[in-house]
Amino acid sequence: MEIIRASYGGFNVRLLQPSALTFSKTSLPTCHSPFRRVPATSHSISSLKPTFPCRKPTVCALLDDNDPDSTADVANAADLSFVVKRAFEISPDLKGTCIFLVGINSSIKSNLGKLLADELKYYYFDSDSVVEDAVGGKEAATSFIQSDKEGFQDTETEVLRQLSSMGRLVVSAGNAAVRNATNLALIRHGISIWIKVPLQFVAREVVDDKFQLPASQVPISGSYSEVLAQLTAAYEETQDGYATADATVSLQKVASQLGYDDIESVSTEELCLEVMKEIGKLMRKKKMMEEAARPF
Repeated sequence: MEIIRASYGGFNVRLLQPSALTFSKTSLPTCHSPFRRVPATSHSISSLKPTFPCRKPTVCALLDDNDPDSTADVANAADLSFVVKRAFEISPDLKGTCIFLVGINSSIKSNLGKLLADELKYYYFDSDSVVEDAVGGKEAATSFIQSDKEGFQDTETEVLRQLSSMGRLVVSAGNAAVRNATNLALIRHGISIWIKVPLQFVAREVVDDKFQLPASQVPISGSYSEVLAQLTAAYEETQDGYATADATVSLQKVASQLGYDDIESVSTEELCLEVMKEIGKLMRKKKMMEEAARPF
């Protein structure tokens, strides 16, 4: 079976097509859910060479130091230092737990995943990109779907299986992550967060060629109204799966909390802070559960 080599966010990964991925020379801990017991696996990573994106200091979210879960007090703007601070606060409790970002694909989710990985000193993967390279690229993936859709979906499941067995990853997960019970169970090995982006925004990105949809969604095309209708149909098939995530972060809600009239005014840093706030809540919930289970 042909071996394809690809690189993601500093990883040199050896991918077997069509449905098996292999990694060697373990450098990261196994990914464990903070809320569920997960059996150990034998998968590992090869040629780990971490790289992190360059940071661009920009004005970002609003944070109340007296309440770690607040994005309030819109009078006080915070810059990237607040993201760094929050990452420092939640990292010890995370203990390398993987984070899966689910929801409709968009540049917002991709940029968020990269920044979150950067600040937590994690590694970033886009599961759709991994799948596409595993089968020979986007065109090959499109042909694969047309000739053997079930086989392609098996590859998507295998990619999720491999990623969910690792640690210290932020994974931007495609629709495959919520397509069936098997895949949902895999992403529950870590923390899953639904990044809720208005479909109108995604449709505009697609029509204006500002965002390339993965091969599994390539048939979505046409005018703005046509793309929006197709995205809506796809969303209706997957929203129940998205809703099973451990937490939800709505771009529209964050914009409202920050006093913005336009969702595009929300920066990646501001959205990242909201995600970290939700992760912090989940970590505190975990601690409470652990303390309640201790014998007196």
